[in-house]
Amino acid sequence: MPLDEIKARVAAACAAADRPADDVTLIAVSKVQPLDRVRAVLDQGHRVFGENKVQEAAGKWPAFRETYDGIALHLIGPLQTNKARQAMDLAQAIHTVDRPKLATTLARLAQDMGHCPDLFIQVNTGEEPQKAGVLPSQADDFVAQVRALDLPLAGLMCIPPVDEEPTLHFALLAKIAARNGLTGLSMGMSGDFERAIAQGATHIRVGSAIFGERDYG
Repeated sequence: MPLDEIKARVAAACAAADRPADDVTLIAVSKVQPLDRVRAVLDQGHRVFGENKVQEAAGKWPAFRETYDGIALHLIGPLQTNKARQAMDLAQAIHTVDRPKLATTLARLAQDMGHCPDLFIQVNTGEEPQKAGVLPSQADDFVAQVRALDLPLAGLMCIPPVDEEPTLHFALLAKIAARNGLTGLSMGMSGDFERAIAQGATHIRVGSAIFGERDYG
């Protein structure tokens, strides 16, 4: 498990961008990974993990939290409104707020539960019809809507198209964040996180480079 190698690459990318290494949170994306691989990363001291599905997270992390202190779980996959309460109980951050109905559901639950994870708005920077996220042209209005609900908005998230240069999408996300006074940028994965850091990423989502390729069986 080359966790130390990934951390060294993160530190080098931060140094090249003249940024402190602790500016960037490394999210180890553990979706569909065997429990022994996740445990190995926990045993190395890492505590920030990402999951795509609430159901998988619920089946995995409560048990790990009985053994390991300080785990921070980030939900980075599409979130259905009927899973929002469970997500808010499990996660310290949700990276995929992408529509008004979900935002209003989170706001109502936050009032009921007395707490809310940090939230990131997902922006569909490539305007891909099959992908979730608000369009760049709608992002400013949606940021205002989420803020009006008194939700803890930490920043923006994107997943660039697989066949395009990701730097252009990272730069676009950073521009939208800057003009809205947001500092959180969830962008960059195993193949492009150094380029994301160069564009200001504060959270990078790295899975296969840490755990190895996933076996979807």
